[in-house]
Amino acid sequence: MNFNSLSFLIFLPTATGVYWLLPFRFRKYWLLMASWAFYMYWNPLLIFLLLASTAVDYLCGLGIGKEDGSPGKRKLFLLCSMCMNLGMLFFFKYWDFFGELASGLLGLTGIAWHAPALNLVLPVGISFYTFQTMSYTIDVYRRKVPAEHDPVLFALYVAFFPQLVAGPIERPQDLMPQLKKEHRWEHGDFTAGIRLLLCGFFRKCVVADQCGIYVNRVFSDLPGANALAVAAAGALFCIQMYCDFAGYSEIASGSARLMGIRLTKNFDRPYLSQSYGEFFRRWHISLNRWFTQYVYIPLGGSRRGMGIRLRNTVIVFALCGLWHGARLTYVLWGLYAAFWVCLESLLEKPAGRAAEKLGVDLGHPLVIFGRRLVMFLIFIPAALLFRAGSMAQIGQMLHASGLSLDMALDSLGMNSFSLIALTVTLFTMAKLHAWEQADVPPAATATDSARRHVSAALMALAVGMCWLALLATQDAAVFAYFQF
Repeated sequence: MNFNSLSFLIFLPTATGVYWLLPFRFRKYWLLMASWAFYMYWNPLLIFLLLASTAVDYLCGLGIGKEDGSPGKRKLFLLCSMCMNLGMLFFFKYWDFFGELASGLLGLTGIAWHAPALNLVLPVGISFYTFQTMSYTIDVYRRKVPAEHDPVLFALYVAFFPQLVAGPIERPQDLMPQLKKEHRWEHGDFTAGIRLLLCGFFRKCVVADQCGIYVNRVFSDLPGANALAVAAAGALFCIQMYCDFAGYSEIASGSARLMGIRLTKNFDRPYLSQSYGEFFRRWHISLNRWFTQYVYIPLGGSRRGMGIRLRNTVIVFALCGLWHGARLTYVLWGLYAAFWVCLESLLEKPAGRAAEKLGVDLGHPLVIFGRRLVMFLIFIPAALLFRAGSMAQIGQMLHASGLSLDMALDSLGMNSFSLIALTVTLFTMAKLHAWEQADVPPAATATDSARRHVSAALMALAVGMCWLALLATQDAAVFAYFQF
């Protein structure tokens, strides 16, 4: 079910309340049933794919983790896990894409062959839970974590509802120990969870959806938009995508925190980055960590010279783009990012020496601001590539010309009131991080009465925000990363 829905507004308090009322030994069963019900809300049949991935990786993990297992058998179990997960991902996500590509390449050689188009519906969250289960079997193979013998606990690790659909992608060593632990209700966890929920709903329902209205208007009529409108749509889409996915991650973290469980921080104010490389260390942290640990480093990382480092960077970003979807525009987005990261790798040391020679203080506030601004401007074309639905739309954007402000505002559908509203919204968004991280009064100094009042006020605000998000339920925008 969608986080920004009436169903979730009922589901979350129910799941959390029953969790705390149950004795510890029954909680994992309740959470697993609730998580499966949460996933089946979209389509009950999809649960069979989730169960298949869970069962195969649980059994493979046991096979890999045997102390007396031969290296050959351990590799065979790992291969079985990888084939199962990557096979599901390829079949549902990339069959039509690669079939069309193969048909085109064969056509160039004079062979007439067309792959059957299946037009498959992408199962929700498959890119996330397959990567999460693969991280488990790989880490068991590397002897980083022991194989989990409790099938219920392992199934809960795969299906834990806050992060099941769109991450963060949790490592077994981070999430499993928390699922095993007997948590006790803590006021600090409750208030932190509510703050995360509030911030997440605000980012998604207020900021992302508002920016999305203007972006969609431009992309619905690209031939009629001038260059300024396209650039503005790209800048707004940067904010939309960040607030959409960061909002989801905050709601996921807040939901888990209500049960005393802490998920991986998935975003760390990426638009404060001073370089493209830093940006991707702050953006979708769990996915970038996955590609670093399981692709970049096994390929050699940066240990074998600059040439291998640049090659590995291109491979990882191309795969990262393809992970987002079976579309050439996503691959171009990944290659665009790889170009800038590679360029920074080549120029980092020479630029540092040049700055030192010229007496430029890289820590000066004006220099930092300038680098952040340049990084954001460089990212706008990446956002446009990501948003483009086809190569034809990229061509239309490249052909856009003219810088008329009136024409741009008309394409965006903006007027004076909407400009003011957007400015206020973005200013408020900029202040969210400080409030999200604000400390609550420590238990040693705050009275029980004060804590109860704070909790009640935060709960009222959270419920109010949820209802505001549901005022236009019929038109509620689905979280963008659900499509991946």
